[in-house]
Amino acid sequence: MNLCFCSLIRTSPLIYDSNFPWNLNLNRSSYPIGFSVHGNSRNLVAGVVQHGLEVNNISLPSPTIEAEEEKEVVRELVNGAAGAELVEHKPKPVRVRKKRAGDDDSDDESFEDRFKLRNGKEVFEEKAYLVGVERKGETLGSFGIEESLKELAQLADTAGLMVVGSTYQKLSSPNPRTYIGSGKVAEIKSAIHAFGVETVIFDDELSPGQLRNLEKAFGGDVRVCDRTALILDIFNQRAATHEAALQVALAQMEYQLPRLTRMWTHLERQAGGKVKGMGEKQIEVDKRILRTQIGVLKKELESVRKHRKQYRNRRFSVPVPVVSLVGYTNAGKSTLLNQLTGANVLSEDRLFATLDPTTRRVQMKNGSEFLLTDTVGFIQKLPTTLVAAFRATLEEISESSLLVHVVDISHPLAEQQIDAVEEVLSELDVSAIPRLMVWNKVDRVSDPQRIKLEAERSEDVVCVSALTGDGLQEFCNAVQEKLKDSMVPVEALVPFDKGELLSSIHQVGMVEKTEYTENGTLVKAFVPLRFARLLTPMRQLCKS
Repeated sequence: MNLCFCSLIRTSPLIYDSNFPWNLNLNRSSYPIGFSVHGNSRNLVAGVVQHGLEVNNISLPSPTIEAEEEKEVVRELVNGAAGAELVEHKPKPVRVRKKRAGDDDSDDESFEDRFKLRNGKEVFEEKAYLVGVERKGETLGSFGIEESLKELAQLADTAGLMVVGSTYQKLSSPNPRTYIGSGKVAEIKSAIHAFGVETVIFDDELSPGQLRNLEKAFGGDVRVCDRTALILDIFNQRAATHEAALQVALAQMEYQLPRLTRMWTHLERQAGGKVKGMGEKQIEVDKRILRTQIGVLKKELESVRKHRKQYRNRRFSVPVPVVSLVGYTNAGKSTLLNQLTGANVLSEDRLFATLDPTTRRVQMKNGSEFLLTDTVGFIQKLPTTLVAAFRATLEEISESSLLVHVVDISHPLAEQQIDAVEEVLSELDVSAIPRLMVWNKVDRVSDPQRIKLEAERSEDVVCVSALTGDGLQEFCNAVQEKLKDSMVPVEALVPFDKGELLSSIHQVGMVEKTEYTENGTLVKAFVPLRFARLLTPMRQLCKS
């Protein structure tokens, strides 16, 4: 279920359906379709188009075309979004555009220029305007208002929007009706008309009433959304697996549930029976349906959690240490994983490129191994609904032997990003797990040597460039040393006929000394506690 965004994507044909009530007012965000027919001209104009709805050529039926057609167009509604599939049809294309008050047909060329190639698809970039509020006497977390709006612009770009401007206001407290003052509302309304803005994005989460009042104040043709909706939309675009899709859908539904009030204000109660009076309001029906869907998703995700737990239990049967990469989004975690393991995990210079955890095996030069897991990136003001929905994924972090906090040291707000990640980790109750900090992207700083010297003077900090491979050996050595914090020292006499056990000690532990005796191989090593229990019949714990 998509919330409010909508990049218009041209990949497959969408055919006009005469049975659909096109003349309804489709500018309301409750409708997943965004096309309407004005009068009898049969000129389609885009209204609200959900992201992910694939649109290319929209054709209108004519007697000539209908006479020539021999194939049928199969249409179906999926989750409330209209999808059309063309079996065989080559109609004359009709350009699709969003029509606004005062528009004329003279800007077709500029409209065409707003289709950009993203991930192999032509995406229509909607114009977005950003709004923030700086509360007097308070800091905006650890980010200043300008830095926070700059990050919001990055999020908008990731979602496929074109940012045309931004503004912010200093307030003692947000306006309960419109979040910002009336003067700022008028200023934004002027910017909407000046720049042709189609979406206004607020940097903080808005209440349902504020969303409704702002949409009304801006004229009703402009979508208003907040940072949470934007992040949820990005997650929806990036969800590549069934598990990720379930988690994002749950987060979106829980976010949308209290906001249904602004979607059905044009509808009256459903008609009841002759003696039953007025029926349910449409919003009550929708809330009931949405709660049912939320319950179904939670059950499915509980099944996913159980499956992941079973997988972890099987993995623990051969107790190779697990190292999890955590950090701010776009810090370079996936690139680091790819460099160390030769994996082909998607790594882009874009926010939230990774949603699903990926685990690969890393083998050290001394023969020992550990599992390296790439996890979803964090961000300031991370929606609580996302943290709850991604519980199954984030549990991978809590089962780790070591947390590697990857930091983009070239970013001007690196310290603030570190604080934002630590805040999320504190909610996950992982304080007991050993940590190692990695300053990544050292190749992008102006003085790499100064950064490296500073890292050497710091405790549990390693400086690397995941892109060039610089410092990766030092990183592996540091991981090996930190893993000792989660291991126990043992001495074990392994019989000669237990060669596979000796091989496992080298694989999962760190062997410090090997001595061959008449009765077997005497090994002194650090091994995981679970593995140490397997050696109980043939070992003695070191005193030191």
